[in-house]
Amino acid sequence: MKTIGVIGLGIIGGAWTKHYAAAGVLAGCWNRTPQPAMPQWQDTPEAVATAADAVQIVVADPPAVQGVLDRILPRLGPGKAVIQSSTIDPESSERFRAQVEARGARYLEAPFTGSRPAAEQRKTVFYLGGPPDLIAAVEPLLRLVSETRLVVAAEPRQAAALKLAMNLNIVVMLEGLCEALTFARRAGIGDEVFFGALARNAGYSAFAKLKEPKLRAGDFSPQFSVKHMHKDMRLASAAAGPRRLPFLEAVRERLQLAEDRGAADEDFSVLLKLLS
Repeated sequence: MKTIGVIGLGIIGGAWTKHYAAAGVLAGCWNRTPQPAMPQWQDTPEAVATAADAVQIVVADPPAVQGVLDRILPRLGPGKAVIQSSTIDPESSERFRAQVEARGARYLEAPFTGSRPAAEQRKTVFYLGGPPDLIAAVEPLLRLVSETRLVVAAEPRQAAALKLAMNLNIVVMLEGLCEALTFARRAGIGDEVFFGALARNAGYSAFAKLKEPKLRAGDFSPQFSVKHMHKDMRLASAAAGPRRLPFLEAVRERLQLAEDRGAADEDFSVLLKLLS
């Protein structure tokens, strides 16, 4: 597949669109809120689907994905593919795959990890769920915006599940980091000492390194917003079924509290403020 279109020009989709355009493979882009200054802007998602070999969808949630598919499905057929990169649940992934394949097109589940800095630096990591031949066909396109393409399974639903598992892990880590930092501050320990000790501790991680500047500065401008993480945890909770996951339910409560306090559009590291 030689060309790609992007539907959804938020923090991540907008960065990818510019990378695809720079590489000369962008056939079109569209966003519900018009952004005509973006390269290869199209007035409708139908136009993007007509122009591109592969259509990459990166929107907020399963209903938003369904809304896009409702419009572009008539433009899909043999030789076309949908790369679904929104964070969704496994059940929705199966439903979307069936809809796309009923039109004779191909479907790849391709959620990702990496916030604004990773997208801007082409360090996104994709989790791919789909047939090996389809992955091989779109991999040269995805390589243009990512550092790693991790093949999860031939079943799209497993890639969707893995993405939710990864987000559950990082939000639990974030809550733990915020509580540890707050505990140290209450004991009179400075941030320089705390993070210096953490950097030499087995609990240190790339995620802690990423969030350290925001936590120290109280900078909660969004890399990954509270509202999107909360949505992901609701999806994870529903997908988990009746077997309770205690940390999942605990962080859902924390994210709900952050939204209730007006922080829905701030970075989810704003959970630190809830402890003050």
